[in-house]
Amino acid sequence: MISDSKTDYIASTHLGKRTEGSNTYDSSLLVAVPRQENREQYGISESKLPFEGYDVWHCYEFSALTKNNLPVTRVLKLKYSCESPYIIESKSLKLYLNSFNMTNFGEDTNSCLAVCKAVIEKDLSEKLKTDVEVSFLDEYSKKDEIFYGYVDIISFVDEKSIEIADYKENPELLKISQTYERDGEYFLRFGSLRSNCRVTHQPDFGDAYIYYRSKKQIDYTSLVKYLVSFRSEYHFHEECCEMIFKRLYDLLDEDDELMVAALYTRRGGIDITPVRYTKGLGNSDIDKIFDLSVFARCGIKQ
Repeated sequence: MISDSKTDYIASTHLGKRTEGSNTYDSSLLVAVPRQENREQYGISESKLPFEGYDVWHCYEFSALTKNNLPVTRVLKLKYSCESPYIIESKSLKLYLNSFNMTNFGEDTNSCLAVCKAVIEKDLSEKLKTDVEVSFLDEYSKKDEIFYGYVDIISFVDEKSIEIADYKENPELLKISQTYERDGEYFLRFGSLRSNCRVTHQPDFGDAYIYYRSKKQIDYTSLVKYLVSFRSEYHFHEECCEMIFKRLYDLLDEDDELMVAALYTRRGGIDITPVRYTKGLGNSDIDKIFDLSVFARCGIKQ
């Protein structure tokens, strides 16, 4: 069922519908969805974002043809800033990239990839009204493990006594357990993040990685309950990441450091990794995610 929101109306151009796409390159398939509506709902000001970050995509099924019909196949990695007014709707991106499959670009593999990179960057940048960067990864690309040492939040809670009752996003579940005289650093992982597409209501699974530095310690049980409360939420990946960040940001002190990264599993040959962090935060793991020459993942889901 499609809601009356402007965001859902725009996003449903292809989502939830049988769409043939195109056998030849077609940039008109791309659909840009505004970020503003969801941000307003959760008190995030477009003019004064409480975070920095990027949305990073891996498209595992990109292929095109050279002029003599030789297939060229790669993993396409792209990123654009969270300051962009729009996100790209994932099914529209898949249909758009599929339109390259039977289209000829360039005399050989290298020129084919160079032309495709330029075309895709131009199309997406124009559609999203921001700079979009694109690269192609293959079996020789550097591979880095990220978020090594982040600890599963579940290991800190009593599984037998915890009671879960909320399955709609509920910030009132979040509690501070202790406040110390000095800052502490926390590196946390939650491997059971689940939300649902806001249009089709199909489930999306991912891992949430949370880093924060603060005198306050977030109660582990409350954090588990809060993250579980997304299981019946209907939002895009980027929206969920920003909602989690904003709720934790509001709970902590203004000068504390915070990072939230959501590594979603691929669906339809595409995965999305939104990352949000307090301004000026340095972090080698997110630097690897943002490096378009590196295939940076963690765990067995991605």
